[in-house]
Order: sequence, then C-alpha cells, then structure tokens
Amino acid sequence: MDYVAALLEQNELFGELIRGADPSTPVPTCPGWTIQQLVRHVGRGDRWAAQIVRDRVEDYLDPRTVRDGKPPSDPDGAIEWLRGSPRALVDAMADVGENTPAWTFLGPRPAAWWVRRRLHEATVHRADAALALGARYDLAAPLAADGIAEWLDMLVAERRTGRSTPLDTGTTLHLHATDDLGSAGEWMVRGDGDGGISWEHGHGESTTSVRGRAVDLLLVLFRRRSAADVGVRILGAQEVWTNWLNRTPF
Repeated sequence: MDYVAALLEQNELFGELIRGADPSTPVPTCPGWTIQQLVRHVGRGDRWAAQIVRDRVEDYLDPRTVRDGKPPSDPDGAIEWLRGSPRALVDAMADVGENTPAWTFLGPRPAAWWVRRRLHEATVHRADAALALGARYDLAAPLAADGIAEWLDMLVAERRTGRSTPLDTGTTLHLHATDDLGSAGEWMVRGDGDGGISWEHGHGESTTSVRGRAVDLLLVLFRRRSAADVGVRILGAQEVWTNWLNRTPF
C-alpha cells in the first residue's frame, strides 16, 4: 500500500467534507469537540509528527509547541492549512529518510511509521466529521483492514500500566471482514498469560467472532458506530466483545 498517497488522499477528502460546514458543529463521537477543534487536532497532529521527524526529537514533544500548530481563523485558510499538514510530514520523512529512527509513543520506529499512523488517524477522524455532519462515509476495504491491523499492533505494543488486558488469558477474538480480502481480512486475537494480547491473520476456532465489512469493523472497534447500527454480527460469547470494547482505548 502507498501510505503517502493514501494519507494525502484522506486529507483531501477530509478537507472537502468540512468545506462550508459550521465550525461550531458538535462532534458527538469526540465528546466536547466541534468541527473546528477536530480540524485543529488532525492538522496539528500531522505537523507534530513532522516536527518530531525533522528535528530528530528524542522525547515527548508538547503538541502546543508545534510550529504553525494553529489553523487560520477563516474557513478557507483553515482548509489550506489542513492540506499542508500531511505534506509537512511527507516532506520531513523524505528529507531524513523513511528508515531513519524517530521518536514515537511506542518507542523508536522508522520515520515512515508516522505516515501510516497519521493515515489511520485521518480515516477515523474523517468518519467523526461525516457522522457529525450527517454525511455518507465509506473507506476502501483494504485501507480499512490495514487500519485494523495497525491498531492491533499498537495494542500489542502498548500494554499500558493500569489498563486491563482487552482479552482474558485463553480467550480468542476472531475479527472477520466479509469483503473479498483473503487472509488480510481475518484477525485472530488471543489473550496472553502475561497480561497482553497477540494476533495473527487467519481463521480458526474462537471464543467470540465479529463479522462485517472491513469499514464497519473499523468503526465498531473504534466505537464510532455500534455493531447493531452497521449490521456487524457478534457470534459466541457476548461478554468477550463487551469486555473488549470496555478495555480498549477510545
């Protein structure tokens, strides 16, 4: 997958979606936020990642200190600012080299890691904007599936202190995209004995199975829509799915 092209495309779609929208429109899936705050969050996040990469930052960078981290007050200027945000990240990665180590909240990763991370941040927040504005939202199945895989990778790496493991030891969750994706559309997630999880692509027996289109699975996993709203089926032990939603980041 061309993550650079996908990031720029998602940014363009986001910008066109909010063009002409009332900036004060509430975003129900991001409680307390408006469209204006959502735009600032997305654009500043890209510029934050760009500064981390370009400046070879070695520790946490306060997003409030990011260069050019606030959009202009006029709507058209804000969209232009938003459009320039992922380009700043892409340019920074090109300048330092995509394999150059960069700081991330999961430990050092290649600079290219940030492009994929910001891409999937954009896909989910574009959904937030669409839901807030009552607009149609769709996402290509391979891109949605990659977003699910990327998120599972982060859950494996995170293991935040004080956060309950998403799955109890010995419990298995099978995510199954009904799109024609082959093994890339199936994820077997297991609760490990050390309090974490592991996952792999594939099919097998599970405690609970969750089936639906890749885009709907993505939205349900991130709690942007309910399974019932989008026709995602929960098979097996319902409590495993309930615990998963309760124990994973919003």
